[in-house]
Amino acid sequence: MDAYLEEELYDLLTHCAQNPDASDFESKKQRVEEIGREVYADGGTDAMENMFYSIEFRIKEEIGKDAKPYRLWWNNISGEWKY
Repeated sequence: MDAYLEEELYDLLTHCAQNPDASDFESKKQRVEEIGREVYADGGTDAMENMFYSIEFRIKEEIGKDAKPYRLWWNNISGEWKY
């Protein structure tokens, strides 16, 4: 399941990074937050960190964008996650 969530998260963040003014931006953001809650429920903050790190790396390497600003979308999921 994590592999599917990771791929979906990659697609969502790639879309948001490339299309910050898109009409569906807010719905994509909401789904990113849902994925964060699912990952946290399954594996805690460590799982969140591992998934986001791999996504950040892929986005930077594949499309040359920085995904770090999107980490804050998960801030309300865990008290340990503060970006």
